[in-house]
Amino acid sequence: MHKTSSRLLALLSLLQTRRDWSGEDLAGRLSITSRTVRRDIDRLRELGYPITTVKGPAGGYRLGAGTHMPPMLFDDGQAVALAVALQTAATGTTVAEDATRALATLRQVMPPRLRHRIDLLRITAVQPPAARDTPQADIQVLVDLSRAIRAREELRFDYIPGPSASADNPRRVQPHHLVTWRNRWYLVAWDLDREDWRTFRVGRIRPRTPTGPRFAPRELPGANVSTFITSRFRGNDGTTTDWPCHGEVILHLPAANVAPFAQDGIVEELSPGHCRLILGSWSWTGLAAAIGRFDTDIEVIGPPQLATAFADLAARYARAARTTGPEIGPTP
Repeated sequence: MHKTSSRLLALLSLLQTRRDWSGEDLAGRLSITSRTVRRDIDRLRELGYPITTVKGPAGGYRLGAGTHMPPMLFDDGQAVALAVALQTAATGTTVAEDATRALATLRQVMPPRLRHRIDLLRITAVQPPAARDTPQADIQVLVDLSRAIRAREELRFDYIPGPSASADNPRRVQPHHLVTWRNRWYLVAWDLDREDWRTFRVGRIRPRTPTGPRFAPRELPGANVSTFITSRFRGNDGTTTDWPCHGEVILHLPAANVAPFAQDGIVEELSPGHCRLILGSWSWTGLAAAIGRFDTDIEVIGPPQLATAFADLAARYARAARTTGPEIGPTP
């Protein structure tokens, strides 16, 4: 019986690794006869695994999807990877509660050696602070949007841009992608009324029913959704991941002090107390402000727009320094 059980687990593991298996391939990998393969396939079917027979010259088998989630088999590496992913998802995400329950279930059935490895990999996923009025993406809205994207059906929804702005309703779009950016969900869609690509925060979408007619997908700028999203959030047109504004300066600081805070900038050591910094931003003023936070003397190499932005900021800060606020007296 133990030998049969081990063989069934090995057979199930093979069926999960690729779409189709011929009976001969399975028999060869398990060192058994084709007749034994057929009997073991029948046993797995009795246990609830939806294994279909593939027609063809050699015949074969395929592990399909059923109406219920059957028991699944993971090797050690897959189980550890799944546990790490669940630990990450269990902190501050849309599916945090379900991820926590799934992780507890997975850990309960793990053998002691794997449970020990998981306990050594305890992870706390720290989410960036968010405004109190920032709405979270609803799981049902994510499902509804995903269904419309897959069916290629137009969407109508109410959209609340932010707490200080009025509702912009309704929106009519052709949905193309659901993406996450810095722990927030966004819908990438073609806006039918504005005739342009837009990104919408999923937490502010309230879908209307029914959905609209089917549409032919458009080609996304930048060739792929990663390039498009990165470009748009960097203030660009969606076709390139470069920042619209790039500048080069010399900072009177050691390179080791600058590099940890340069993000995607380039830091080059010039001397023990000087370094070159090449950095990008969405605007020249934003770039000048970002460089100014290093709190040191700055020499602008170029371009001229960056020097102009520093001059504008200097004048603005000088005016701010002359501003006299209300006097604050001692607390009674």
